[in-house]
Amino acid sequence: MKHPKIIQSKAPGSKSVKNFKALSHKILEYSNRGDLRTDFQREISKMLLGFSGCNAVEFWLKGHGKYFRSCMTRLSGKPFLFETRPYPQNEHGEIVPQANDDQTWIYLCHTVIHGRLTPSQPLVTKNGSFWTGNTKKPFFLRLTFDKKSHVRSFTLSGDTLSLLLLPLSVGRKNIGLLVLKSKLKSYFNKKEISLYEDFSRYLEIVATHHDTQVDLRERIKELSCLYHIARLAAQPDLSMKEVLQGIVKVLPPAWLYPEIAHARILLNGDSFSTPHFQEGRDRQQADIIVNGKHRGKVEVVYSEKRSELDEGPFLQEERALLDTVAKEIANIITGRQAERDKMNLEEQVRHADRLATIGQLAAGVAHELNEPLGSILGFSQLVKKCSGLPHRAELDMEKILNASLHARDIVKKLLIFARQMPPQKMKVNLNRLVEEGLNFFKSRCAKENIELSCLLSPDLPEVDADPSQLNQVVINLIVNALQAMPHGGRLKIQTLEEENHVLLIIEDTGVGMSEEVLEKIFTPFFTTKEVGKGTGLGLPVVHGIITSHGGSIKVESKISQGTRFEIQLPWTGPNENRG
Repeated sequence: MKHPKIIQSKAPGSKSVKNFKALSHKILEYSNRGDLRTDFQREISKMLLGFSGCNAVEFWLKGHGKYFRSCMTRLSGKPFLFETRPYPQNEHGEIVPQANDDQTWIYLCHTVIHGRLTPSQPLVTKNGSFWTGNTKKPFFLRLTFDKKSHVRSFTLSGDTLSLLLLPLSVGRKNIGLLVLKSKLKSYFNKKEISLYEDFSRYLEIVATHHDTQVDLRERIKELSCLYHIARLAAQPDLSMKEVLQGIVKVLPPAWLYPEIAHARILLNGDSFSTPHFQEGRDRQQADIIVNGKHRGKVEVVYSEKRSELDEGPFLQEERALLDTVAKEIANIITGRQAERDKMNLEEQVRHADRLATIGQLAAGVAHELNEPLGSILGFSQLVKKCSGLPHRAELDMEKILNASLHARDIVKKLLIFARQMPPQKMKVNLNRLVEEGLNFFKSRCAKENIELSCLLSPDLPEVDADPSQLNQVVINLIVNALQAMPHGGRLKIQTLEEENHVLLIIEDTGVGMSEEVLEKIFTPFFTTKEVGKGTGLGLPVVHGIITSHGGSIKVESKISQGTRFEIQLPWTGPNENRG
């Protein structure tokens, strides 16, 4: 492999104070652009390479716990070659050499950066700069470390002959190093070295100003990101999906390299991402934790490689921002859930209030109807006993009697719903009650192509309940399930024991119910059946009976998939009679 030819530079002659001032103004003007560190080091090195006439310029700058070393070299056929890479520090603050590095050279740079050269010795200025006009000749330097000094010999390799190493610091804090290299022997004179040292003081200020500018810009970007997220969260008319998609959109601009940044939020199996999102090698991610449970993650990826910073090519501040965004998403989810819970609770209170009002009305109506219904039934039975009635009149009286019995049954349901008929509790074997109820429907199931599955838990505890009312619950739920399967299906009835409860589960594969219907099934007189086929009291009565027994009822339903009723009845303690 042919290596590029390094150009031998010629001595440019002595530089004046005026020349250095012009260079300083040029660098200050450029630094106000606020380019990223790599671009900043490239442009400064390019200016210095042209100004000094050297063959190479090295520029070390400290940031994010590392030293970023850039090197610009004159090459044949090209204006320059620019390379940059980060150097971490060990626990003692020493620069860690990388593979193929000249460890002696790295140690010398580290020594100058940290001000360990003892001043007032050959090749060292009073400001701690190092220079030599002939690197082929080994040299000795006195180093000071922890108030102890020792002499070390240095032998450098390569074709560079003249070197000038200028430490950069602000106050007592070292921030880097400027290195000028020439292939010419004795390239630097003492007057120029002094001017370069004065220039390095100016470069320290410019570099610090530049870093402050960049840091301020990044903080503004981060605050803008959080501000936009707060605005999204404050808009109740936006759905959760719209909020998450909005958050994804504002994340990339907050990162150091927005032009190659992509963002994605994964939440409960759903994905929200920026356009053209693609998996990248370099990524930052933070978990979304809601009430102690992992619900998803938010991540930012780079589609192209960038130089290493704190966390790969990402900043430590970006890690903090991403963690904050994940927490904000969790807070939004928690807040939205709390708002839904509040609305549901308010609706339950309104529903309970409506039930109480309707219950009072129903009780009054039932009591008022009982007396005339009793008279109708009594006189109907007396009329039927009269001899000599025409056949047609007998048939009409039979219809009157049946209609009155049906009306009395409705009144009974009203009284149960209004809790005007307290349950007559005794020990009830739920398994036996289910089996007795199913006897009325086995032939109907076979006729209507409905597969019946009955899984009754053995050794099921008895419960304290009114057997007639529980029978009404079972019959009502089975009838509803059969009516929901006009074209056949599967009816599954199951009993279970769970801690201090006995469960009755009735599940069908019928037409199911929508969420809107599901919310109203326990509302009195609400029905989806045709006129004359339902009173709208069946499920409210079931709910009233179960509630009066200290139990609860849960319903799950999906359109075209079926419905599942789960009834919980309290079991007070062990008893000897088990089904």
